[in-house]
Amino acid sequence: MHFVAANPAFEARVRASFARQAAMRFIGARLADVAPGRCTIELPVHPDLSQQHGFVHGGIVGMIADSAGGYSAFSLMPDDASVLTVEFKINLLAPARGDLLIAAGAVVKPGRTLSIARADVFARENGRETLIATLQQTLMVMQGVADEPT
Repeated sequence: MHFVAANPAFEARVRASFARQAAMRFIGARLADVAPGRCTIELPVHPDLSQQHGFVHGGIVGMIADSAGGYSAFSLMPDDASVLTVEFKINLLAPARGDLLIAAGAVVKPGRTLSIARADVFARENGRETLIATLQQTLMVMQGVADEPT
């Protein structure tokens, strides 16, 4: 789908918001690409992200998927609105292993009150990408609420 951002400075706004996310910085995630209704987050895999079997923990996979979907929706919102996830469902399809996780978020349906987005997460291992998770979420559009802390 092709969407038009309500704010021409959407990319700078998304990048500034992402930069304020201490959780993303803590795990080492980076914002790779932003376009109207789309967002890609990359996470270099390191041992501190693993669970007991050595795979990246499912909670970490969920974090980057939630943020990729959320920022895809945020990219379409006007300057006087912010976003908050109210629900998501994730299917973990394969073990999260490799050298890089890539969460590709996309808006399914933007709205004035609620937006629907999805994110697919891929693991890159030996140059090959495998779909490891898919997430669908509902996001609340918070009209008149600044994205920056007060």
